[in-house]
Amino acid sequence: MEVNAADVKKLRDRTGMQMMKCKAALVEANGDMEKAVELLRKQNKEAQNKSAGRETAEGRIGIYLDPAKQVGGIIELRCESAPVAKNEMFLKLADDLARQIALQGAPASAEEFLSQPTMDDPSRTVNDRIGDVVGLMRENVKPARMRRLEGLLGQYVHHDGSVGVLLAVEGAGADNQLLRDVCMHIAAKAPLVAFREQLPQERLDKELEIARAQTEEETQKEGKTKPPEMLDQIAKGKVRKWLEENVLADQKFVKDEKKTITQLLGGAGLKIKDFVRFRVGEVAS
Repeated sequence: MEVNAADVKKLRDRTGMQMMKCKAALVEANGDMEKAVELLRKQNKEAQNKSAGRETAEGRIGIYLDPAKQVGGIIELRCESAPVAKNEMFLKLADDLARQIALQGAPASAEEFLSQPTMDDPSRTVNDRIGDVVGLMRENVKPARMRRLEGLLGQYVHHDGSVGVLLAVEGAGADNQLLRDVCMHIAAKAPLVAFREQLPQERLDKELEIARAQTEEETQKEGKTKPPEMLDQIAKGKVRKWLEENVLADQKFVKDEKKTITQLLGGAGLKIKDFVRFRVGEVAS
């Protein structure tokens, strides 16, 4: 049967699919718009199933902030190729899913997230929304990691989308540029934790063990003999230096190394609350 151009456009606006696919779906559905929508969604689902096992090494970090509600979401969304990671539809999907996380809450797992009803259309799930993009891009697309933070929030996403940071602070109010600067610092310096107390004792013990071994090796190379107490103090000094390089609160600000991040924010009446830093492709910790 013949279908008119207006119906094809209407279906395309509703589904986002290519004009030719919309026309073919309407023909198959004998002009029934609702049936054509279901046909396209079925095709998207089949495309998802076919691509599900393929490796996803590329992707994008998506972030959404709601300053009024003081909530934010961040997601690492994976795909197969760099061109898809740069595609406008994929970028919008990442931002939409970050919004879902911010406003609906972070799920316990990716599987739980996929089954959530979408905010814009509760009759459809997050997995259905992803399927729309898979149907167009013909690549495996999946959420890898996600978090939600509350508080005064700052954010930064690198221009290529490969690294993203979401920062939460406490205080009466915050300058957005200051928070962005701290987020850029986090992106560059990759702190492990916000505070020393968040490091497991096992990690601290391991770092002290490494520092002691390094100290003993350096002493042997110097051909000197030092008492155990001195070696222990040197090793502990190395651990303190390691903490200053890996704990956000103690790191020196990249734009002004005379100040730590704690001092920088403290000068503006702020305190670190939490942060999330995602880099595409990293193994989830």
